[in-house]
Amino acid sequence: MVPIAYYLVLSAILFSIGVAAFLIKRNIITVFMSIELMLNAVNLTFVAFAHQWHRVSGQIFVFFVMVVAAAEAAVGLAIIIAIFRTRHTLDVDQVDLMKL
Repeated sequence: MVPIAYYLVLSAILFSIGVAAFLIKRNIITVFMSIELMLNAVNLTFVAFAHQWHRVSGQIFVFFVMVVAAAEAAVGLAIIIAIFRTRHTLDVDQVDLMKL
């Protein structure tokens, strides 16, 4: 049996990579993927604690987070496509919605 500390360390590493990519990268797609990586790191933590405490409620919460993440992915990608079609760039610094 794998100790829960391994799962928590892996989750912390994944979350840190997501935060670093969110702060460093300037591409909207990369920022979007880093947000998804952070959500998955939190989901891993929920599943690890649910397994340790023999509760189903943590896994149910993960299911709802995944549903919200799927909806976010659909809406987010639609927004990204719309921005690319109007601005012809995916650079976060160059995308200013207040200017034409």
